[in-house]
Amino acid sequence: MNIVLFDSEEIDKPLPLYDERASHILKILKKNVGDTFEAGIIGAMAGKALIMQINDAGIAFNFTPNSDGKPLYPVSVIIGFPRPIQLKRLFRDMAGLGVAEIHLVGTELGEKSYMNSTIVERGSAYEALKNGSIQAKSTYIPELFVYPSLKNCLETLQKDDSCFCHSSTIKTALDNVRSYCSLNALLSHNYGALDTIRDYMSMEQLTDAPRVYAAIGSERGWTDNERSIFEQYKFVLTLMGSRVLRTETAAAAAVTIILSQLGML
Repeated sequence: MNIVLFDSEEIDKPLPLYDERASHILKILKKNVGDTFEAGIIGAMAGKALIMQINDAGIAFNFTPNSDGKPLYPVSVIIGFPRPIQLKRLFRDMAGLGVAEIHLVGTELGEKSYMNSTIVERGSAYEALKNGSIQAKSTYIPELFVYPSLKNCLETLQKDDSCFCHSSTIKTALDNVRSYCSLNALLSHNYGALDTIRDYMSMEQLTDAPRVYAAIGSERGWTDNERSIFEQYKFVLTLMGSRVLRTETAAAAAVTIILSQLGML
């Protein structure tokens, strides 16, 4: 753990010794009374925790916040359901890179059984996302949404997300079959939002910066119908070279390119 995360209601209470976080603090970090460790409140500030006492009641500590906890970037990814074995890695990587939202969608060419994965229902997805945030030393955990189809996802975003239809929003779908330019070219030349985003970065107002939506298909890619749906919702079809990548690899590469081009890395 690069940072020990607590819910807001936990931060003023002793950490029980049976908790895996306590085990990590005592056995891995080898901390004792008087020592400090990196800590943070989920969705809030990060700082230092000073261990005041260790007894049967647990680890008593005082938390002193000293940073914003690394807020998430204004990037949302729309991802076709990959193989269940890939999901945990994908969640960790996306959280580690700092995307704000992950929208998992059923695709026309995707294996329908993948959507029956219990990783979301049983809480494993949240744990994987949290682990990715912990790796990045961030207190913020991306939101996860699941949709039966791409059409349903985009309809919902258009209805419920004010950023989705904003004039400064960048929307792109990665596609090896039919694309109009590279992802780099789209970000570098086709939008005037980039300077605005950098201005927001300098003012540390990430929550108000223009949003980027990037869609990555499942292992067999998008159909012509799905490409038409993207175009209906003003997505630009782009590519990242000629190689066909695994879904989680393509997602990590795309987000890295986006963050780099927007001056966030």
